[in-house]
Amino acid sequence: MLGAITLLLLCQLAGEVLVRLIGLPVPGPVLGMVFLFLFLLVRHHVPEPVERVSNTLLDHLSLLFVPAGVGVIRYAQRLEDAWLAITVSLIAGTVVAIGATAWIAQHLMPKPHDPKGDAP
Repeated sequence: MLGAITLLLLCQLAGEVLVRLIGLPVPGPVLGMVFLFLFLLVRHHVPEPVERVSNTLLDHLSLLFVPAGVGVIRYAQRLEDAWLAITVSLIAGTVVAIGATAWIAQHLMPKPHDPKGDAP
């Protein structure tokens, strides 16, 4: 179990270090998840200790939102001052993400084969 936690933290550390060295506009933990994903792809399976540790973290995921909730309370006045910009950003970001996902899915999905030979 200690090895699995170490693997997760090393992936996060590698992401943080690379982001700070290169100056990528991506959070270090996100890049760390990419590293973990690539590691799991190479292994072709999720090792049981990694799965157990990951499931334990997911079971307690709500605790990880406590700092975010405290931040919302702490900066409530700022949020109140910028509510319109935040709302527009959230809605626009959601629409763009859904649109981009749909566009990518359409281009990645195989085209239906027409038995008559006619292209759609």
